[in-house]
Amino acid sequence: MNALIECRDLRHSYGEKAVLHGLSFSVERGGVFGLLGKNGAGKSTTINILMGFLRPGSGSCRVLGEPSHALTPAARARIGLLHEGFIQYDFMSIDELERYYAPFYPKWDRDVFYELVNRLNVPNTRRISCMSCGQRSQVVLGLIMAQQPELMILDDYSMGLDVGYRRLFIDFLREYVKDRGTTVLLTSHVVQELDKIVDNMIVLQEGRVAVSGSKKEFMESFRCYSFTRTEAADALHADDLLQNVEHMGSTTTVYTFTEEAALRQHLKRFGVEAENLTMMPMDFEDAFIGLTGKY
Repeated sequence: MNALIECRDLRHSYGEKAVLHGLSFSVERGGVFGLLGKNGAGKSTTINILMGFLRPGSGSCRVLGEPSHALTPAARARIGLLHEGFIQYDFMSIDELERYYAPFYPKWDRDVFYELVNRLNVPNTRRISCMSCGQRSQVVLGLIMAQQPELMILDDYSMGLDVGYRRLFIDFLREYVKDRGTTVLLTSHVVQELDKIVDNMIVLQEGRVAVSGSKKEFMESFRCYSFTRTEAADALHADDLLQNVEHMGSTTTVYTFTEEAALRQHLKRFGVEAENLTMMPMDFEDAFIGLTGKY
């Protein structure tokens, strides 16, 4: 079974508000998958469906070969989940937490837990309630990794972590995945940091899949062009070829998967000559914003 997650035509609503509109994607075995999108795109609803906390209005979702709304205890034991924050027993110390969790997981690796937690430079007798938010977050991430799950789902892993802790965790997770072959699905609001770890990406936009596939292929095929703004250019808007259009000062910027020659032909249909057309360099964050928009 190469696909650990398979979602087909997922639809879900909260009352009269539709959130997911026929969502389909799969997560293959191995590597790190980013489930990305702006606030309100449907990421948390998708995670809730994956873990069986929500049953979709229609469509199907299978995780480790089982319906997500009816996961067996055996399947759940193969999944490491971080869900909307960091939950632990605050009255326990670091050592007490490790001893408490260990018996529940046959593959428990205390060395992984302490390798990550000891980097906090706090005594292992320190109670969780006496730690900062970032330190608590690191402890919980250590608990998840010590489980040695087959599938790791990290919903906004960066919550509460400052830039140093985020960088530490990204570096640690990259080595962990390489050494153990774990499959990871993660979400984060800090998109620029994902460039270093994400292999594949699923970008949600208003409850639909905007892009699904290799991050490398996306960065090679997605383009940004700028040209002199004109009255004709002001009438441009997103369509089948233009993923996004922005106007700022004397410049119009368009984002597209097409090459320059085809873009020029498309613009001419709208009476736009695209004077000084220039392809602009982009990093991963630039491309994400170009695809999903700034607002």
